[in-house]
Amino acid sequence: MPDASTDSLLASLLNKSGATGADAWAAVAATPPKTASPPKPAPPSKAANRETEPDKQLEELLGRVKRMVAPVSNDAPAAASDFMPTEPGSLRESGISEGLVESLVMKFFLANGTACGRDAAAQVRLPFKIIDDILRGLKNDQLVVYRDTAPMNDYQYQLTDLGRERARRYADQCTYFGAAPVALEHYVSSVRAQSLTRQRPTKQDLERAFADLLLSPRMFARLGPAVNSGRGMFLYGAPGNGKSSIAERITRAFGSHIWIPRALWVEGEILRLFDPSNHEEVPLEKGDGLIDNRQLDKRWVRIKRPTIIAGGELTMASLEVTLNESTKICESPLQLKSNCGTLVIDDFGRQRMTTDELLNRWIVPLEKRYDYLNLPNGKKIEVPFDQLVVFSTNLEPKDLVDDAFLRRIPYKIDVLDPTADEFRQLFRVIAPKVGVTHCEEAVNYLIATHYVGRPFRCCHPRDLLLQIKNLCDFQGQPPVMSRENFDFAVENYFAVM
Repeated sequence: MPDASTDSLLASLLNKSGATGADAWAAVAATPPKTASPPKPAPPSKAANRETEPDKQLEELLGRVKRMVAPVSNDAPAAASDFMPTEPGSLRESGISEGLVESLVMKFFLANGTACGRDAAAQVRLPFKIIDDILRGLKNDQLVVYRDTAPMNDYQYQLTDLGRERARRYADQCTYFGAAPVALEHYVSSVRAQSLTRQRPTKQDLERAFADLLLSPRMFARLGPAVNSGRGMFLYGAPGNGKSSIAERITRAFGSHIWIPRALWVEGEILRLFDPSNHEEVPLEKGDGLIDNRQLDKRWVRIKRPTIIAGGELTMASLEVTLNESTKICESPLQLKSNCGTLVIDDFGRQRMTTDELLNRWIVPLEKRYDYLNLPNGKKIEVPFDQLVVFSTNLEPKDLVDDAFLRRIPYKIDVLDPTADEFRQLFRVIAPKVGVTHCEEAVNYLIATHYVGRPFRCCHPRDLLLQIKNLCDFQGQPPVMSRENFDFAVENYFAVM
């Protein structure tokens, strides 16, 4: 049974829940700790034979109580995706080895000189109790020494000469010492839980996703089933009609956020997955209390559902695991970074790689929903291929690929030119956004004079209005639609078209 001081601490912790200290102790005694998998015998480790201090027992016990009474966060993902990475309670639950965590911690000390144990835990984003056990083992092996005490039962650590030698060997193998990676099997489970195929966007979801675009009812009706399928589609048609704009907005219909690991641990290799250039982080808001009851695994990051666009720069190397020879860190391919989101192949047919190469590379993943990647160490791994692939092209799909490939892209949508009425509506919508005063008579003059035999394009209203805006700003006049201004804009814009 706990002593009086412990009951007092529990009572203050559980004040919001209304539970008494005695009730909490009884509940803890009757309830096993929450784990990500069935309990298994722990493997022997360097810290296995050391006694656990009473304050560490209390810390673990309080952690179990917090999990039991933690309130539901208002920042939790929508019901469409119930996945939430929970903090591992032990090294076994984390899915990675003690040797890997040891190497990350020692490289951190090598780079920083002296640091406390909680700083190391924050760097590798694992609970302090896991890092504390590893640091005690390193101390016993004379790889680190205490430099000073630190708050909250911690110490300042520094590598010994033997420790620096081992840390340099670790750095020679791989310089990475960021967040501890997540095991591949845990990532696969997260993709399955957050898959696009589990979402079923409704008409209202699509209307919200394309709210800033003017789509005809016919186009909207064709896009709906294609987006709802969560599989691939071709968007083809004349340039300037909004194929890329449509492709970029499709992801919005599938819910806003997902969780991904910062890095993956696969067959002895660290693959960096979180990419700030392609992923937009959406941190959870901090709780109101002193203690964060959410118990989230900090090795994961919450991001907006990704929309990754690859244009003419796409090469075969972008679709494979790449190794940085100087840092020895592996970078994940585009299709892995776009899982649970949208991958747009823009200007398909104009890439530096031939369409046949892409066909042969993706003909199986598009149908089976999984891909095979080759690692630098020679091993091959199976990973999820779970994204909506959108091929946007100005060319006819049948002229680019054969029937076997087209069969695996179930939806082919022709993005047509706007009608005259839709063309006029585009001017009404875009004019206030650009800052130009709308004039229906000037638009009628433009169509009657300059669009005899010239097809309408969805991009023309925006581009012509920007020409007028720039002209009027230069002349110091209010930007308005007029016959003279449209004549000037057309002469510039269509000079060689």
